[in-house]
Amino acid sequence: MTMTMTAPAEAATGPGDAERAVGDLLEALGVDLTAPGLRRTPERVAAMYGELLRPVPFHPTTFPSEGYDELVVVSGIAFASLCEHHLLPFTGVAHVAYLPGERIIGLSKLPRLVESRSRRLQVQERLTVEIADRLEDLLAPRGVGVVLEATHACMALRGVRQPGAVTTTSALRGALRDDPRTRSEFLDLAGRRAPAARP
Repeated sequence: MTMTMTAPAEAATGPGDAERAVGDLLEALGVDLTAPGLRRTPERVAAMYGELLRPVPFHPTTFPSEGYDELVVVSGIAFASLCEHHLLPFTGVAHVAYLPGERIIGLSKLPRLVESRSRRLQVQERLTVEIADRLEDLLAPRGVGVVLEATHACMALRGVRQPGAVTTTSALRGALRDDPRTRSEFLDLAGRRAPAARP
């Protein structure tokens, strides 16, 4: 099943409305916005959220695979997104792989794909699935693997307060799910294979 979180629509309201909303929130929390360092804070916060919630246009370029039938893996793709529950960032790296069918994708498009799905309110689990779904839709490959490793500010700064705790999610499709050797090759290349137990 494909899960999709749409990006915020172009709102009828403008940047000034967002700034006023941020200012109202801060004032409701007792923040003195007349202090010199805080006068432009609503403007900065509104601009920051606008940047993080505005996906970069993504125009995939694909090519005939010309018989290439081995794994394509791009690992260590940095990403940042916003938790939809607390509006706090989660950041980390994505490892993305596919086993080509008839087409391959330009290598730079894999980081762009991750970025395009990250720049919106998200949860890590859905982000992982959306990246895998989009790659399947674009290429109809024989297999897809996506692993995300991230730290969440909502876990580090509040609640359980576990700074440094890493959340790992995965979406494996086709041969990367069903063929143990192909799955192990992906995890090896992405540096995600669990170490062997010591005797």
